[in-house]
Amino acid sequence: MKYGILIAVLAVSLLVAGCVEQPKETQQGVEEIRIGVVAPLTGGASTTGTDMWQAAVLAADEINAQGGVLVNGTYLKVKLFKGDTETSREGGVKVVTKLITNDEVDFLIGGFSSGITYADQVVAAEHKVPFIITGASSPIITRRDDIDTSYFFHHCPTTDDYPDSTLLFVDEIVKPLIDERYNFPENRTLRLGVIYQDSKYGEGVYDGIKKAIEEHNLNMEIVSAEKFKMSETDFRTPLTVMKAANPDVVYPAAFLNEQALIVSQGRRDVGLDTIYLSVECNDDTDYYTGVEKWGEYSIQESRFGPYVIPAGPISSAVVKFKADFENKWGAPPSMMGASTYEGVYIAAEAIKNLGGTLDKEEIRASLAELEIPQIIEVMQNGVITFSPDYRESKFDLYMEQLIWNETVGETRPKIVWPDSVKETDFVLPDWYKPGGP
Repeated sequence: MKYGILIAVLAVSLLVAGCVEQPKETQQGVEEIRIGVVAPLTGGASTTGTDMWQAAVLAADEINAQGGVLVNGTYLKVKLFKGDTETSREGGVKVVTKLITNDEVDFLIGGFSSGITYADQVVAAEHKVPFIITGASSPIITRRDDIDTSYFFHHCPTTDDYPDSTLLFVDEIVKPLIDERYNFPENRTLRLGVIYQDSKYGEGVYDGIKKAIEEHNLNMEIVSAEKFKMSETDFRTPLTVMKAANPDVVYPAAFLNEQALIVSQGRRDVGLDTIYLSVECNDDTDYYTGVEKWGEYSIQESRFGPYVIPAGPISSAVVKFKADFENKWGAPPSMMGASTYEGVYIAAEAIKNLGGTLDKEEIRASLAELEIPQIIEVMQNGVITFSPDYRESKFDLYMEQLIWNETVGETRPKIVWPDSVKETDFVLPDWYKPGGP
């Protein structure tokens, strides 16, 4: 194990060294690689946006501390430009236009909220500026056909990826335990309830759920699908409707504040005592506080969170990243910060591989051919690369179960799937009620 961790640390160090070779002492007038960080720094998603910006700053500082990126014999420092979307489509379009036309950035990184990114990416497409998307999960971002999407690279799991892993876990682990406890036949169809946000994100997760069931031929049926308005606070009516449909498992496609209320209102007020699933964006310190004890035994799909570090070759790199981030900013990083941190390194590596140009078309081509070791998030096959069709990187996702921790007075996650990183077994709680025979 220690030998594997040492190899991982060396691999990350070599990646950093490759991006940031040391300049000669005589080097004069170091130029800049100009990167615009597109994130909601004000408005409703400002907490996430701030995390994205801070993580990008940490990555740029690390690269610059070692000299910068060697381009055509000159060592270029990374300079970041704030791109505050103000958590709105209009703000996103305005700031991406500014970053491209006024700040003349070479790269865009970030993009939180599929709806906002769907609007502001039109500007980037018109100007053919490479954009590494680290926070907008709808696959439509790189799959739409009304604009040229070839300059967009998706470095976060999509709304197709979440349900795929989550429902495979339910089929492999949760369903057999339900069948065994209640003497259901193995061929019984699992009853799934879905409650989803009226946004590209929510609709994308709902579509992904249906795709996963069909593509994997899962023995599941959606018995209730309830839509809610973004930022809703009272979910008791749709949850009551859902309870009447007798689901075995409930899958919300919701943001943090919505998810906490769905779970607490569902169990406390509606009596819908079931297994609640959760999309990865909720693996955040505020969620564990907000869901209170009602969230115990619920499931959190994840790839990076505040309380779990999966065992494996990059665990030591994750520990270091978290410590460096907290030392610099006084708070732990979140998931969107992790992928944005990686996005800066991806940009640096793509430019370094060119060897002598900041031409945007050549940067785009370099990204399309990129293959580098995973950094602080576990990637499929251990590498960061983009698929040839829709330019999506692929993560290894894992499932956590929330367990009450008396010491801290909150739930804490434990990885229960897959076996390669599992910490403990999934528990079907005593209070759980199935949907029926």
